[in-house]
Amino acid sequence: MKFRTERDNLLEALVTTSRAASARSAMGSSPSLQLSLHGNSLDITGSDPDLVIESVIEVAGSGDGSILLPSRLIVEIVRSLAPGAITFDGGEDEMRITSGKAEFKVRVPVGAEITRLSPLPSEGITLPAKRFAEGLRQVVRAALTDDSRAPQLTGVLMAATETGIRLVATDSYRLAFCDLEGISALAPGAEVLIPARALGEIERLISASNDDDQTILFRHSEFDAVFEIGNVKLTTRLLKGQFPDYQRLLPPSYPNQIEISRDDLASAVKRVRLMVRDTKDATTPVRISFSGAGAELNVLTPENGSAAELVDGKYTGDDLIVAFNPNYLLQGIEAIRSDSILIEIIDSSKPATIRSDGDSDYQYLLMPVRVS
Repeated sequence: MKFRTERDNLLEALVTTSRAASARSAMGSSPSLQLSLHGNSLDITGSDPDLVIESVIEVAGSGDGSILLPSRLIVEIVRSLAPGAITFDGGEDEMRITSGKAEFKVRVPVGAEITRLSPLPSEGITLPAKRFAEGLRQVVRAALTDDSRAPQLTGVLMAATETGIRLVATDSYRLAFCDLEGISALAPGAEVLIPARALGEIERLISASNDDDQTILFRHSEFDAVFEIGNVKLTTRLLKGQFPDYQRLLPPSYPNQIEISRDDLASAVKRVRLMVRDTKDATTPVRISFSGAGAELNVLTPENGSAAELVDGKYTGDDLIVAFNPNYLLQGIEAIRSDSILIEIIDSSKPATIRSDGDSDYQYLLMPVRVS
């Protein structure tokens, strides 16, 4: 196989697909990318046992063929070359890469392979990309990142509602959900549990685009789901297992709430958090005193000392002191784009809710930290 293409287009496709070619590759084999040439179309595929990302670009091709190359090495080689034309020329065992006066000969890794997930239905549902990506940005952050404790919590539940779809994620310490009204991606009453890692890649792809009218083609079977965005196709295995009954965590009302500036509160959390950044316990909680004066943040550490800051806000309810993990708190605040946010509280032991003032389509529930 032989082809010629511009470095920048090729590098973008290689970087995108290499994100699936992780160290979790099957059977301990080397993370690899498959390059398949058909006429002037180059299909680049990266995978691990649970995720496949494919990207197709146009090249000047001569001789169809396919080869597996080490993902990290091939990305770094192409990145190191000067902008301009790059030529790939090789067979089954080796690929010669030339650009200007530079030349590389890269061998196929021993034991290299690509995962192929099961075929899916040809028909799909079209989703508005930017709107879907915003929901993912708000929700994916609450999913569990370590699958050793509860694998089903590493996913995002996509569930059909009467008026659209709901995205839900939780790691058991916080919970986030977002309602996307008017989007019918699933049959009535249906739900699928999609790995948060795959959805994070979807958000990344959409956020990198400047096309506000971009769409996603979504398909799924009992075992897998596919998202197609432009020239990129992402296929992921669906998660199995019982997702928690999160509805019972949603209280019908809150007796206490504060309306507060999103930016002012986020900045204050970042400042007081500095006291715990280099300590042995980086999860030392931030205590927040809610009163008519607003929200007073306090952090106390044996190693570094203390920090306090008062943020003005409109508070209604009984005076309370509630402690939160500062990192989880900050992620909830930053998930909201509006200038003003609402924090709704029952007491120091039950989940508090963070949401946009006047908008309940997105909610972020955060468990307080028990302190003496």
